[in-house]
Amino acid sequence: MSVRVGLLGATGAVGQRFVQLLHDHPTFEIAAVTASPESAGESYRDAAKWRVDTPIPESVAGMTVIETSAEAIPDDLDLLFSSLPSGVAAEVEPELCRAGHVVSSNSSNERMAEDVPLTIPEVNADHLDLIETQRAERGWDGALVKNPNCSTITMTPTLAALDQFGLSRVHVSTLQAVSGAGYSGVTSMEIIDNVLPYIGGEEEKMETESRKLLGSVEDGELSLHDVEVAASCNRVPSLDGHLENVFAELDENPTAAEVHEALADFAGVDLPSAPEQPIHVFEDPERPQPRLDRMRGQGMQISAGGLRETPEGIQYNCLAHNTIRGAAGASVLNGELLVEEGWV
Repeated sequence: MSVRVGLLGATGAVGQRFVQLLHDHPTFEIAAVTASPESAGESYRDAAKWRVDTPIPESVAGMTVIETSAEAIPDDLDLLFSSLPSGVAAEVEPELCRAGHVVSSNSSNERMAEDVPLTIPEVNADHLDLIETQRAERGWDGALVKNPNCSTITMTPTLAALDQFGLSRVHVSTLQAVSGAGYSGVTSMEIIDNVLPYIGGEEEKMETESRKLLGSVEDGELSLHDVEVAASCNRVPSLDGHLENVFAELDENPTAAEVHEALADFAGVDLPSAPEQPIHVFEDPERPQPRLDRMRGQGMQISAGGLRETPEGIQYNCLAHNTIRGAAGASVLNGELLVEEGWV
């Protein structure tokens, strides 16, 4: 089965990751690439200014970039992947859904909308049921599905694994790579020999999106998880890979060994881009580390380590590749789920 896909915002940092991940994908075939009006009409090779660490696929390099608009995007595409800036996505994505397109989006707009699935397949695949509610309430035949913020997606699968012990409160401090801000997002003079102790909007995303992901959907209605989440987000001078220090207060008092087992045994999903084991747990207290561990499972596996018991619960570190597992790879995985579940 070949699914023809379009990439919205294909020339940016996450868009280039989409191209890299979808090249030679067993199901998806890149049939269209879009960008701003300034790039429309150029070849993808000229428009993209390729910066990913593998050669630009020749099958995409010669494609002509089209404008990101409902009028310009072909009707015969089966699925759209979006890495648009949130302001652009807020206007364009609903238009595309009204035109009948299914959109798997990495953009931050509407992630917390009650009728929009915010999905990590290993955590809450059943939230796709919200598509029926979305179609009924918005009167469109398409569908809009979101993946969470890159820092949220690093932490939340580990919380889902610990929810069996009763999640009460979570405090997290992040050390986030510069690629999360985009190629021009942080200048070298800002970040070299420095740490930026604030990332606008990031803390609120972690605190709200995680509760939606861990929540439940019943009869087409969403209920948030009642866990309390507090986040402190910091930009550090690593290139890729978000490392997070998590402090989880639990209703029960599991040992570090029991937490290790819960994380390591967290169930995966049978999808082409999914790692067989979603979470790898290190015994070595010095791991995970961004440079050494961000590409585990081709960048799709989450790493955890440094587990220890505290008077309040459990402390541990977790890590994921922010532009693969935390962005383009997450949308691709959601796209695979949409195909598997028959929405595409």
